[in-house]
Amino acid sequence: MNNETTTLISLTEAMKRVDHKLQALEAQFKELDFTKDNLMQKFEHHSKTLASQAAQDEMWTAVRALRFTSMELNILYSYVIEVLICLHTRVLEKLPDLVRGLPTLASVLRRKVKNERISAVWDSILEECGLQEGDITALCTFFIAHGHKAEHYSAKARQMYIRDITFLITNMVKNQALQDSLLRAVQVIEKGKAARTPEEQKSPLKELIPSIKN
Repeated sequence: MNNETTTLISLTEAMKRVDHKLQALEAQFKELDFTKDNLMQKFEHHSKTLASQAAQDEMWTAVRALRFTSMELNILYSYVIEVLICLHTRVLEKLPDLVRGLPTLASVLRRKVKNERISAVWDSILEECGLQEGDITALCTFFIAHGHKAEHYSAKARQMYIRDITFLITNMVKNQALQDSLLRAVQVIEKGKAARTPEEQKSPLKELIPSIKN
């Protein structure tokens, strides 16, 4: 075997070794890319979780920090509970076959996460009412914090005690997200009240209130 043949064989073998190393490096880079993408996804999820938790903590603090008289708190509570009851009722109207499986607003909020049909109906109702998920979080937080000691006031009683609820909210509620949510709740109820018949406006809330507390 002459020198040229030997050199060619050696070069070929060297090329094979280089090619194998390149393939090994490529495999390592692919694994690193996969690990990087996986870590990024976990980091983004963790960041969102922390941000969500921080927002919830801030909302809870804002709700607990409210300084209203008992009468003012009752009036705000009345708007909040009427909105929550309204949302639950409208879900049941659009999903009559699921009435037995959605006895409370809490059950709607739980099941919509995994049920696309409930989720779609819920989203459409929020859009119709001009509400967002953040508003529901704020209103539910308000209800949980104050529902045990507040009582419902009728629309007539609310008008008699406070002429301008919007002024009260904008001046007393410092947290912007909570303020916006309460203002939207008032807007939803006032618009709905104008659209209801006198008979519907007289319907008692006592039978509906447990659907929220449960």
